[in-house]
Amino acid sequence: MVRILWYRGSLPADLSLYPVADLIKANVTVPYDRSGRSISPPLSTRGRDIIDRDGRRIKLVSVNWYGASDVDMVPGGLSVQNRTKIARVICELGFNSVRLPYADELVHKNPLIDPKHLNANHDLIGLRALDVYAALVRTLTEAGLAVIINNHITEARWCCDGNPCDMGWKNSDLGPFCPVRQTEEDWIQDVLTVMEPHINDPLVVGVDLRNEVRGFAGRLMWNSWASAAERASERLHRLQPEWLMIVEGVQSANDIRGAKDRPVRLAHQNKVVYSSHVYGWSGWGSLVPYWYRTYKSFAADMTRNWGYLRQTDTAPVWVGEIGAPNSPSRRDYHYWKNLMKYLRESDADFAYWAINPRKPGSNSVESYGLLHDDWQTPIYDYRLLDMSRLRQK
Repeated sequence: MVRILWYRGSLPADLSLYPVADLIKANVTVPYDRSGRSISPPLSTRGRDIIDRDGRRIKLVSVNWYGASDVDMVPGGLSVQNRTKIARVICELGFNSVRLPYADELVHKNPLIDPKHLNANHDLIGLRALDVYAALVRTLTEAGLAVIINNHITEARWCCDGNPCDMGWKNSDLGPFCPVRQTEEDWIQDVLTVMEPHINDPLVVGVDLRNEVRGFAGRLMWNSWASAAERASERLHRLQPEWLMIVEGVQSANDIRGAKDRPVRLAHQNKVVYSSHVYGWSGWGSLVPYWYRTYKSFAADMTRNWGYLRQTDTAPVWVGEIGAPNSPSRRDYHYWKNLMKYLRESDADFAYWAINPRKPGSNSVESYGLLHDDWQTPIYDYRLLDMSRLRQK
């Protein structure tokens, strides 16, 4: 299987066994009920699970909505569709939560947002970036969706690459080479600034402290990252002790092995959730990316990197980024099938990347997107059907 995919992996995948779009729509659509939200905050952890105020297991079935982390410093789609309608579509697709990335540069500059990015949301015209971001958070929670705020990148641009200025939560040791310089204290202050308006909004359930920490030290970065995450979390808990603190693994969030011997510990207990990202091109420490792996090899990596935390009932893991194209190649679909199988077996929480149909700046097509260009019509395909089966477990 690996050899066949290696040479022919770019050929189109065979999706003929999936039903037509109308049948997928009927299977995945959840009736919208703004008053009947599925999450009762505050959230905490109990062993491998996230639980609500009544001790009931809550599975985060999330979608990413990006843009505030990118060049325009504004969440995508606000020029095309009113944010209340987009929030409703997210609910109808069966998601109960949204991961909302932002860039530190947005906080540093807090620019006025160009009205062209807000054409479908006239009440936001004239606002600065932080206020637009906060308004979207309120819209999502008013729709009954939980929100996880995510510090995604330092410089507002597409993430992620090998630029050392954006590899970690700070870059002050790199001297004058970074266009957006940042100390650890700057990073913490930025998170506090973004979170403070939502202290009294119970559906802002937590913060994903930093996206895809990585660097030349590889997995050896874990101890320093865990310590930094603890310092930031303690400061955030002074604002609101009910927030979940979501700590991604190192090596672009692939690797949480370090938590076995050096877990993140906080004064407020039962508030730590770990997070991994899993894409077809992932597979740090190996020459074979996940889209070429057998299921046995793929599952072994998942268990070694983060699945052990659930298997041993140690801590919850939210797989904060997964994704595949709407027209997948063989290798894309091979990865996707393996991932869906492992997520079913582990029953882990997850977040799909992304709802967006277009990328900021270039306006190029987001092949992983779940909506058409109107930001209203879903792409009813294999991805939505497979994810609906995960939420039903």
